[in-house]
Parts: sequence; structure tokens; C-alpha cells
Amino acid sequence: MSIINAPSLANCDFLTFGEQVKELVDGGAAWFHVDIMDGHYVPNLCFPVKVISELKKAYPEVLVDVHLMVTDPIAYIPQLKAQGTDYVSFHMDATNFSRRVIDMIHQQGMKAGVVLNPSQNISVLNPVLEYVDYVVVMTVEPGYAGQKFMSGSVERIEELIKVRTEGNYSFLISVDGGVDYPNALACARLGAEVYVTGNFTVFKQDLPLAEACRKFQKVMEEEQAKR
Repeated sequence: MSIINAPSLANCDFLTFGEQVKELVDGGAAWFHVDIMDGHYVPNLCFPVKVISELKKAYPEVLVDVHLMVTDPIAYIPQLKAQGTDYVSFHMDATNFSRRVIDMIHQQGMKAGVVLNPSQNISVLNPVLEYVDYVVVMTVEPGYAGQKFMSGSVERIEELIKVRTEGNYSFLISVDGGVDYPNALACARLGAEVYVTGNFTVFKQDLPLAEACRKFQKVMEEEQAKR
């Protein structure tokens, strides 16, 4: 599968949000990564669900990937469907009913993902791996944009890819947090597909956003082709 660039819209300048989103699309971004935080699961607030429908109205061809950082993920699922969400991931430690959440997401016609925090052992995913469409590996502690990629994260992704291969699973692997070129390239060599990009690759670069997106896609696909 081709590399998927999923820019995190939390990195946008909110005063020029619309213009920056257009630049991301012009640069070929295939997904929008939208963080929804409730101020409880993480000590931060981000994005009302309404932004999803506005994004889909303007750019229906781009997939919206919602990352729920909330204490009650089930409560959000009907709203996310109504707004036009394509992919939904949630933290398994935010609910006692992960299978129920996954089933509800699928029943609403959306793709379901689970999120692995840096402090969680990969084995916590074992009960759900055959049911999810993707796994988000947090390479920072969740809640804030702009953090640096945590040491040991590449090795965790390598371990998850081994689990996927040995179990003959088909879920995608998304890398989220502090994604920079050295670490992203290492993950591409291993076989991770989705990259939640931010300030180290796409935003706050010496290039316009669209050009930065095109550069990331090109560099990553060239590295993936070497596998």
C-alpha cells in the first residue's frame, strides 16, 4: 500500500485555517487527521465535531480520520457519522467495552481503529486486532501537538508489524506524534503505512505547505520502494 500522509490539522494556524487546509489538499494530502479532545482524557481541548462536516463539504474526496481523546468514545460515534467521518480511532483505556465501540463504529459505516499509548504494552491490543481496520501507535504522550518523537517508538512499531505478519492481520499502522524524517523513514522501511504529519515534516518548514506535503510523499514513497 502507498504511503498515506495524514496532516494533523491541530498544527494549522487557526487564523488562516481554511487557507492552510487548501494548501494541504493542493499538496496531495489524502487524509485529514482531526484530534477531538474533551479536556478530561487529556488536559486539552481541540476541535468541535462540526469541523468535520465543513471539511467534507469543501473537500469530499479527502478522508477524515478522527482521533478521539475522550473519556466516553461511544457518545461521539453517532455525531461523527452524522458529520461525515470516514475513520475513527479511540483509546482502549478510555472504555471497558472496546469491542462494543469497534462494532458501533462499523455499524455506522466507518473504519475503526484503536490507539496504543507509549506506556502500554502491545499485548493489550491482542483481543481486538482481528476486528480493527487500523492501529494508531502514539509516539508521543497524547494531548499536545509539537512534541518530539519518543525513543523506542520505532522498535514498538517493528514489534507490532511482526504481530501483524505472524497473525496474518490486515490492519493499517498509523504513526502519530513528532513524526520527523529520520523516524518516518525508519518506519517506512519496516512497513507502516499512515503518517500523522506535523511541525517536523509538513508544517513550519522552509517550504510552502503544499510543497512540503509533496516532498514528504515523494521521500517516503522512495524509501518504501526500497523494501
